[in-house]
This record gives sequence, structure tokens and C-alpha cells, in this order.
Amino acid sequence: MTDKAYIPPKVWQWDCESGGKFANINRPISGATFQKDRPIGEHPLQLYSLATPNGVKVNILLEELLALGIKAAEYDAFLINIGEGDQFSSGFVEANPNSKIPVLVDHSVNPPQRVFESGAILLYLAEKFSAFIPEGLAQKTECMSWLFWQMGSAPYLGGGFGHFYAYAPEKYEYPINRFTMEIKRQLDVLDKHLANNTYMAGEEYSIADIAIWPWYGVLVLGGLYDAAEFIEAHTYKNVNRWAKQIAERDAVKRGKKVNRTWGEPEEQLHERHNATDFK
Repeated sequence: MTDKAYIPPKVWQWDCESGGKFANINRPISGATFQKDRPIGEHPLQLYSLATPNGVKVNILLEELLALGIKAAEYDAFLINIGEGDQFSSGFVEANPNSKIPVLVDHSVNPPQRVFESGAILLYLAEKFSAFIPEGLAQKTECMSWLFWQMGSAPYLGGGFGHFYAYAPEKYEYPINRFTMEIKRQLDVLDKHLANNTYMAGEEYSIADIAIWPWYGVLVLGGLYDAAEFIEAHTYKNVNRWAKQIAERDAVKRGKKVNRTWGEPEEQLHERHNATDFK
């Protein structure tokens, strides 16, 4: 079975919405669409995000840092509803010209430092607090390799497989087959690596695990795109072992809730300004 052939025009023009769940916020231009300042809480670290896989990464790391007793990692997390276009406010675009969540602004330095792109935020915080990043050159290099693996691989999972399997207005065989094949290949890469390693960088839990888990760990545990059965997630036994091990961490459980607006009420914490917000 083949999909109906599409003949691209000589010059592509944006003349209608593309359809699908996020059609109302997709556009071929950047920049702010309305004026609104960013709110600022009482802590030096200000996070503006939503509990998507990319957003959850930073939530988890901040909660892990606090669990270590690093009080300087206290943070305010403000909700950015990407479905409503909050990411196109002038205040948000000032912090992230790419209009994507998450974005962090560190007010402990002068002038305040903006950090955008989830991988960059993880690296910034890990280096700032000397935690969850290996010290030895070999282990640190391994950690960085897997961190950047995630940054390069996850778009195939999210914008590729996730879009065509879960969000596209129509289901087409070719893109679903193409991206399913790639996601299964990626899971096989992880499974073979985790057969000989407790965590991504060896025996030490690191930002590489924190980056990869909200995408691939949640996928095999059945929490992403409702696709676990479709991709035969149970066959990736080492990924499942690793995913379950991380899911049991208290900081991970807290981080999953921050800026979450769906699911059961007890799974949601729309904004986070203090540890007591979880109670």
C-alpha cells in the first residue's frame, strides 16, 4: 500500500494551517506576537516551561539538586501553555528567541543569564552546581556523547514518530513506517548499551539519564503516545530495567508533576514556587 503522491510546488508558500493538534501555533516566522512581561518569583532560578518531555528534563534535575541539599537550586517554575501560544509573548521571546520551552533565567548573576534549549540548561546547571556530571574525562565525555545523542535523536521520536503516529490529522503508511523503524533502531542502540551499563555514562546517574529518560524511558513504560504495544516496548528489556529504576526516584516523581496540566489532579502542579507546593 502506498500513499498518494505529493508533487511539491516550485516555491513553497504558507497559505493555510497544516492541520493536526498544534496547527494553530505552527508558523514559518519567529518573534513575539503580543506584549507580555515574564513573571519573576523570589528565587534566583526562574524556569518557564511545560511538562513535555523536554520540560520535564529540567524539572527533574532541579529537584535532584535540591534532594542533594543544594539550596541555591531553589526555583520558581511558571507555566507556559504552548497550546495557547504563551511562548510567543515578548517576555518569553526575550529569554528564548526560538520560542520553545523550557527556558531558564539565572538571576544569581549580573546581568541575569538566560539559558535556552533543554540540553544546554542541563549542562549549565550541572556545571554550576558540580553535580550529576562525571568528573573523570572519560566518564564526562561519555556523558556528553549521550546527552548530545538525545538532542539529535529525540526529534525523530517527537516531531517524526509522535507527530505522524499520534497527532497528524491523517495517518499515512510511509512516514509512520519510516519513523517507527528509526525509533526501534534507537531503542536497540540504548538496549545494547544498557546491557553493560547501569546508567548511560556507566555506574553514575547523570544528566545523560535525565535527558533521555523523559523521552525513551517514558515511551517504553507506556506514557508517551500510547505506543508501547505498537513498538513492542517489552522487548527492550535493558531499557525497561533502566526506565523503571529512574522512575522510582523521588526527585523524578516530583519533577514529572511540575508545570503539568493534564492527567489526574494528584499528577499536576501547574506552578512550583516552594517545596511545600507538592503537599
